[in-house]
Amino acid sequence: MPFGLTKQVLNESTLTNSFDRRSFVLGVGGLSVGILLAARMGYLAIAENDKYRVESESNRVNLTLIPPRRGWILDRNGAPLASNEADFRVDIIPERLQEPERELATLGRLLKLDDAKMRDLRAKLDESAGYAPIEVASGLDYDAFAAVSIRLPELPGVVPQRGFSRYYPTGTSVGHLIGYVGAASREEFEEDRNPLLITPGYKIGKDGLEKQFEKTLRGKPGARRVEVTASGRIVRDLSTRPDVQGDPIQLSIDGPLQDYAARRLGLESGSVVVMDCESGDLLCMASMPSFDPNSFSDGIGSVEYAMLSENDRVPLRNKVLKGLYPPGSTVKPMHAMAFMHEGIDPNESIICGGGRRIGNRFFNCWSNHGRVDMAKGIYQSCDSYFYHFAQKVGFDKVAAYARQFGLGQEFDLPVASQFYGTVPDPAWKLKKYDQQWQPYDTVNASIGQGYYLANPLQLAVMATRIATGRHVEPSLLKSNRTKPFASLDFKPDQIAYIRKAMSDVVNGPGTAGRARLPIDDVLIAGKTGTAQVVSLSVSNGKSGPWKYRDHGLFVFFAPFDNPRYAGAVVIEHGGGSGAAYPIARDVMTFLFDPQKGMDALRGFEEQWGGTAQQRLQRRYAEYARAAGEAVPASPPLDREIQAKVEAEARLDAQRSEAFARDNPRRPRRPDADVAADNPANGGAQPQGNAQ
Repeated sequence: MPFGLTKQVLNESTLTNSFDRRSFVLGVGGLSVGILLAARMGYLAIAENDKYRVESESNRVNLTLIPPRRGWILDRNGAPLASNEADFRVDIIPERLQEPERELATLGRLLKLDDAKMRDLRAKLDESAGYAPIEVASGLDYDAFAAVSIRLPELPGVVPQRGFSRYYPTGTSVGHLIGYVGAASREEFEEDRNPLLITPGYKIGKDGLEKQFEKTLRGKPGARRVEVTASGRIVRDLSTRPDVQGDPIQLSIDGPLQDYAARRLGLESGSVVVMDCESGDLLCMASMPSFDPNSFSDGIGSVEYAMLSENDRVPLRNKVLKGLYPPGSTVKPMHAMAFMHEGIDPNESIICGGGRRIGNRFFNCWSNHGRVDMAKGIYQSCDSYFYHFAQKVGFDKVAAYARQFGLGQEFDLPVASQFYGTVPDPAWKLKKYDQQWQPYDTVNASIGQGYYLANPLQLAVMATRIATGRHVEPSLLKSNRTKPFASLDFKPDQIAYIRKAMSDVVNGPGTAGRARLPIDDVLIAGKTGTAQVVSLSVSNGKSGPWKYRDHGLFVFFAPFDNPRYAGAVVIEHGGGSGAAYPIARDVMTFLFDPQKGMDALRGFEEQWGGTAQQRLQRRYAEYARAAGEAVPASPPLDREIQAKVEAEARLDAQRSEAFARDNPRRPRRPDADVAADNPANGGAQPQGNAQ
């Protein structure tokens, strides 16, 4: 043994001491761990009891929102223009799909989806936000709904449900007016983080009145608690809180009249507006061709969108509010009222020798009218009369009256936007073009040409104010107005004079004899108008390519001696006013004698190939067969559709202004109004231009 080292003695005592020490340390350690575990378990069981009870309950119980039924949109008589229908539907939530392609293929087979629908569905999946539901199909029968429901274990992310879908009974007749609904977009959800927006089956207003009254129509969601297994299969219902339907909206619109006017427009591209002269209620705001809001609400497909967007009659545009046209001769009665208010005697006459010399230039009239006073200037639509007195009064003063009568104005209506056009005057031209007003500007403006632009709603308001002599304001919500509107400060005999002159347009030696009503005791008063769209070197305005033909316009009221209704008809590229006033005649006939109006309409629809809805469905089927794979992969988003429609409408308005600027001294088209009433040129034929 080396020096300095001692041998450790191992005996029973030392071994026992060592074991006891280690046992003590291990025991203390185990006890500490046990105490910690017990403390943690006690904390979880007592302090965190509520939290984990809720989480445990959430694994066992699912809480889902029930989309509320939208409030109905009613016409003035309480009939639905937009209602709800019980509906079986299937949606998918993209982020919950495990095998998207397999699940989509299964759905396509179960629901018998065609190739175009499957292509649109895949495109929507690629563009989706993940959490937002995508509609696969709605309006399903029970067998299709049940076929999907029993396959749910193999279709995670697929949500079949029974609910309610939006339904528009008259379809295309109210497309532009009512708008449509659709699933909320990513941007809409990010603006309003309401979980209801991403609830399968829930849709919000996207356009028209559906969008403007979204908060009123929305309602309050219900809720459903169900017990589920670990795999998500429903075991039983626990409780349900019903939804609260949104509040209804009652419009001033007369539903049957709206539908009649839309159908009566037939194959034409145009609009009809009718107002109540006493209340200002808008009874009709028909714009055609249109789209079926039921299709948009179900999720429009690429084929149908392509068909609508490629149509040169722009069925996606609300022509009542966003169509701008030179008003043509329809403004002549209003200009005559301005002349009277500025001191012109209506009996003062001029000699029309086929035109009028203003300064060193001769401006043509469409005919040689001989001696013309104010009444003849109106019912024979003599341009020379208005050239002369507009120069005498000054168009800056006339323009001020035009604004009082509603032109160039924006009205307080629940609509997203409205184009208010142009009432030109010297100050406007100087500001717009940095150019002085010229005599030819007064000549063109005096007959509603040049830079003048108005929409059909403004023309209807103008007709109503002419008829009543009051500042009638249009209303889109039903009113019970009893207080008369403020006077425009015209004498009763002045108003009566203009009424009689406008009656003679139709019932006397005027330009619109075919507008006469087939009702013995009701006389309609009106004024024709023709708006030139291209120069005479391009087209004569009555034949040739559709887009080069003149617009046809007609403003009216009835009965002429005690006006109850007033309005306007505008037909795009109709070849002259002869395309417009037969429609006004039939619409007013329907108001006073519905049976006579319907008898006339049925005859026309037999020639046209059915109702507007039937023709739209047939065109869609034909387009789909011809288009095939040439159709774009997916329709654009709603906001992109609306932006495109808005941009194209503004571009059309700019073209009209540019045409006026580039053709400042263009002559009046010969026989622009009276020739339109001649059966030989076909202008008054009600069937319109073939599409």
